[in-house]
Formats: sequence, structure tokens, C-alpha cells
Amino acid sequence: MNVQSKDHGKGGKPKPKKVSTRVDLTPMVDLGFLLITFFMLTTTLIKPQTMEIYLPSNKKEDEDKQTEIKQSQAITILINNENKLYYFFGGPEGEKDPELIVTDYSPTGLRSMLLQRNAEVVLKIEELKKKLESRELTQEQFSEQSAAVKRELHIAPVVVIKATDLASYKNLVDVLDEMQICNVARYAIVDITDYDKELIAKIEGTGISEPGGTN
Repeated sequence: MNVQSKDHGKGGKPKPKKVSTRVDLTPMVDLGFLLITFFMLTTTLIKPQTMEIYLPSNKKEDEDKQTEIKQSQAITILINNENKLYYFFGGPEGEKDPELIVTDYSPTGLRSMLLQRNAEVVLKIEELKKKLESRELTQEQFSEQSAAVKRELHIAPVVVIKATDLASYKNLVDVLDEMQICNVARYAIVDITDYDKELIAKIEGTGISEPGGTN
């Protein structure tokens, strides 16, 4: 940096005087501490996105009654390639195959069926949410009571999810998301059987491509 001096050299021209430059880094230190504080506060406020897992109860129940409940409340979802999705209720009765219904991943497809089958649970959860909003319940009480509602054997469906070897991981995740959206707590991912594959082969062999009803 050159600064003109008052001293004049030959010819009456001022002599340039050299002055060293200095950068003040104090504001940068303050800014660094502000950024560190900001990130520390924001990271503690972020809640981890987790999936709730409900463990089975340790209470012993009559096996015949439990089997009857599972059979009446059972829903089996079959995932195939190319976004193909099927489901059926209950299980095979004697030599009669269950009715395999074609559906899709839209809100009017799988979600509509699950909400209809899980209507009582959804209604009770909505009532609990209203109590939470009106501060009649704490967040802890809401979590405990909603978990208990979802596990009620006589009203909550049991969903069995099966995917073929050709099914995509994304489609499986989409089905799991629907379980959370529809408040379905009792579900399991199991291996698909040859019987399930035969059901899919039969319905795909008929040329059915449009989603069916929800029953």
C-alpha cells in the first residue's frame, strides 16, 4: 500500500511511503463460534426418523381363539415385479383358493383397503390425537395408549407381506410405509411360498391388469 509523504524529493514531487497491510481476523473468529453454536443447537432439535416395532405380548391366550382371530383378521400382500401388487383375506378354505385381488400403490388402492380393514383402530387413534392437541393427554400417554389400541386383537388386522424374487426393494418399502400411514402395527415380512406364486401365476394368466376392488 502506497501513501504519499509530506516530504518532497527532487523536483518537488512527494515521495511514496510504503506501509505494511494488516487484516483483522477477529470478526471471523466470532463468526466461527456463531456457526458452531448454530449447528450444535439445530442438530439436537432434529428427531431421528425411526419405525416403531411392537413386540408380542407375554400373556398366554387360548390357542383356538388366537388362531380364529388371526384367520379372520389376516391380510396377505403379495408383491411382484413391475409394480404389480395383490392381496387376499384369510387363507385357503379346504380345496378352495382365496380370492386374489389386484391393487396398486395409489391412495385409492392398497391404502384404501388397509384403512377400511383397520377403521376401528384409525378412529380410536384420531380420538387420541384430538385429546393430545387439547392437552388432555401428554405425549407419553398418547404413545402408550395408541400402541395399546394398535395391538388390540379383535379389531386390528394382521398383515403378512410377501415379495417375489423379482420384486423391487422400493415396492417393499412402499408397502411398509402404508403400514405406518394406516396405523397397522401387527405385520410381518415372510418368504413367499410356491402356493402364493401359483396364485399370482393364475391371475396374471387371465390377463387382468386393472386394480380390483377393496372388498
